[in-house]
Amino acid sequence: MIRKFPARSCARISCSLMLVVCFVAAQYSVAADAATQVQLNAAKAAPRAVEPLTQNSIVRDYRVAWNSMSHALEFNSLDPLNGPFTGEAKTGLWQSVVSQQRSGLGRRYADQTHHLDAVFYAPEGDAIELHDTAEYQLQFLDKGKVIHEEHVVAHYVVLMTPSADRWLVRYLQAVPQF
Repeated sequence: MIRKFPARSCARISCSLMLVVCFVAAQYSVAADAATQVQLNAAKAAPRAVEPLTQNSIVRDYRVAWNSMSHALEFNSLDPLNGPFTGEAKTGLWQSVVSQQRSGLGRRYADQTHHLDAVFYAPEGDAIELHDTAEYQLQFLDKGKVIHEEHVVAHYVVLMTPSADRWLVRYLQAVPQF
């Protein structure tokens, strides 16, 4: 006996299957973001203390920025830079991606750990300066194949400013030391 399913049942099954696929994809995406570790020490921020909710937002948005930058530089795509970056940071990263597109090379940032120290938080809450001691595996890619890999400990001076719903990286500059 062959049993036929009504069209509604097929639609429900398809919809359910799509939800499961989306759920699994979302979990994978969260796992990829979780690989970038960000810690913030705001104890020495001056002249204003950084509120706990603001600290959480900065950590979240800085992680998103590094994940977006990593994706842009690995796949030579400009789109990931549109959300979390603005100003000089966006311009500099944009130029890096365009340069990589011309050369056909790419960079992958793996196993990232960022230790942020808040050193200045504007009295109006409209800017925060961070010092980032970052540690990661930097892989240089040629057509997706790793051609060189190195362990990096780098220091960055970061300026973040708030927008309507998140903090944006406005300035990101590597420095030899703090």
